[in-house]
Amino acid sequence: MKKLKKFFVVLIIIMLCNFFSVSFCSTLSENTEVLNSEITSEAVLIMESTTGKVVYERNGYQQRYPASTTKILTGILAIENCNLSETATASEFAIRSIPSGYSTANIQIGETLTVKDLLNALLLQSANEAAVVLAEHISGSQEAFADLMNKKAKEIGCEHTHFINPNGVHSEDHYTTAYDLALIARYCMQNETFREIVKQPSFTLPATDAYPSESRTYTNTNNLVVYDNRDRIDNYYYEYATGIKTGYTTPAKNCLVSSAVKDGIEYFCVVLGASIYYTNQGSVSGRYVDTINLFNYAFDNYSFRDIMSANTKVRTIQIDNATKDTKNLDLLISDDLSVYVSVDNKDTNLESNITLNDNLQAPISKGDVVGKITYDVEGLRYTTDLIAGNDVEEFKINYVLVIGIPAGIIIILFALNVIRIKKRRRRKLRKYSKK
Repeated sequence: MKKLKKFFVVLIIIMLCNFFSVSFCSTLSENTEVLNSEITSEAVLIMESTTGKVVYERNGYQQRYPASTTKILTGILAIENCNLSETATASEFAIRSIPSGYSTANIQIGETLTVKDLLNALLLQSANEAAVVLAEHISGSQEAFADLMNKKAKEIGCEHTHFINPNGVHSEDHYTTAYDLALIARYCMQNETFREIVKQPSFTLPATDAYPSESRTYTNTNNLVVYDNRDRIDNYYYEYATGIKTGYTTPAKNCLVSSAVKDGIEYFCVVLGASIYYTNQGSVSGRYVDTINLFNYAFDNYSFRDIMSANTKVRTIQIDNATKDTKNLDLLISDDLSVYVSVDNKDTNLESNITLNDNLQAPISKGDVVGKITYDVEGLRYTTDLIAGNDVEEFKINYVLVIGIPAGIIIILFALNVIRIKKRRRRKLRKYSKK
């Protein structure tokens, strides 16, 4: 009986060891296959903030309708072209041009609000009239503002984007890609004002002469940033989420551009063409499920790997024209160097390439830039300077000594020649005197 019990204990231990070895040793390709089976949206892409590396995409470069994610670019243009405290007044066109069924913030014709209030309405409530108010305030018309949008999109790096309005009201000529939206999000989130606005869970528009009530309180349409402690299948709160913007039209379906930060790493995720699907526990929004799965995939499978700290010695070389005591030059890395890697390269040996400055020779002062060190890892290049770890003195020939030696020889030879000549003359004088 004891032997049988011992056998089962050993068997359980072996099974647990096998389980954990599989769990901890899974490769990127295996984890990607799992994600492939989970994604239901028509186009998705997730990008790391610092490097701009796309870690996963499906139809990420395919032209699609952005719906209200358009307002991300409208928001940053308003921040860049306006003072937050300046005011703008809603025109009749701004209010009446919004088709039925599109979201608004109940802004009234002739109502005056600050740019900051309009940005809150634009980015949190997805108020379509707020977008037109801002566009007219900045450019005079939404058509002129669309030109500004397209110019800005090109500056950011978008190559497959064309906007004709500031809010994403559907049009065949209003399109972008998941990749371009990630570029726009990455650009916008470098602005602290934009970042602060999109992470808010809710806001309230102030009372005005046109709307004398503070009843216009709205919850952020992005459920990732709205705290919810309910145990429900449709609870999409994500503790690492920091923004950004939802979108929906019938042709575009459900869209979401979002951001999240964990352990110092930030990602931008774009989900386009998502649907609502149903389970035995209720309806589920594909844009949130896919987004959370993409964030978890990126956080679990990628990280920054520290390679070297600043002032670490990389190599020692010899400088040809240096003095004997200083000819050995230590090459130090100038800055901390870390690389962005997948789980496959978490512990692998990474090879570097060192390039020295042309015609590197003494004299060299400690701290001088003498070259570069480069790592090529998973399609990205990381380069930083190499600096001198010590002074290198130039070997100088003593020209006084070098010149002085032959000059002395010449003088000696000249003196010997003079003596020789004098001796010859004496001999001749003696010879003649005897005669």
